[in-house]
Amino acid sequence: MQTYTDRQFEGVDFSGEDFREAELTRCAFIKCKFIGARLEEAITTGCKFEECDFHGAALNASVHTESAFTNCFFEGANLFVAKFTACKMTGSDFTRAELSGITIVKGDWSYTNLRHVKLDKQNLRDIRFVEADLMGASLEKSDLRKCDLTRANLTQTNLSGADLRGAELEGVPWKTVNLKGARMDTIQAIVLLRSLGAKVE
Repeated sequence: MQTYTDRQFEGVDFSGEDFREAELTRCAFIKCKFIGARLEEAITTGCKFEECDFHGAALNASVHTESAFTNCFFEGANLFVAKFTACKMTGSDFTRAELSGITIVKGDWSYTNLRHVKLDKQNLRDIRFVEADLMGASLEKSDLRKCDLTRANLTQTNLSGADLRGAELEGVPWKTVNLKGARMDTIQAIVLLRSLGAKVE
């Protein structure tokens, strides 16, 4: 098992390397490549990854606490049952990533590309999704209470049965969103109706 503490790497190519069960604490990785790397059950705490490439990497059952993955690429990566607690993921791209069973506890996922992801029945409370691209995503029966979805792209997003009470929904395009059975508070309902052209008195 590899252990790294207070280390910094810039422009290093870790593609294909074995980081299974590695423990990384307060490390910084800037513009590094982890293409096809093995990171199953790896643990990161307080680490920073900037513009890193995790294309096709295996992060199954990895655990991340208060780490930052900003402007990173997770295209085709496997994040099955991975856990992110209070992490900053802004600007990262999850195109075709496997997110089944993922656990997200709070954190900032603003400006992320989460198109077509499946996050059904997930507890996603208190997460920032400001201007995140959730086009075509499925969030059926998910708990989105107190999330910040300001100006998020929810075009063709499935929110049926989701709980949106207390969430920030300013600037959301509602016309193609599936809201069947979704729970909203009174203020949200009024905003929704007005966005659809209704006159609420």
